[in-house]
Amino acid sequence: MGMILGLFGTIAGLVSLVCFIMVLIKLFQAKGVLHGILGLICSIYTFIWGWMHVDRNANRNVMMAWTAAMLIGFVFNVMGAMMSR
Repeated sequence: MGMILGLFGTIAGLVSLVCFIMVLIKLFQAKGVLHGILGLICSIYTFIWGWMHVDRNANRNVMMAWTAAMLIGFVFNVMGAMMSR
């Protein structure tokens, strides 16, 4: 059972990665290379910037999916780790 939960956590992590890349592209376009590199190094900057500019960039669905994927991934990975003991 723990392995299945870990698999769901991995899938949520991949969804989170795709959303991160989509927001990072918008960050590069809007703020330039320096902010884009900062967002690449520190993903929390990209996440906060995405929520701060959600209406300007019309990416509410991406940000909602990214937030949900991070939360779901965290829950599944913790549950999977607890079940595998």
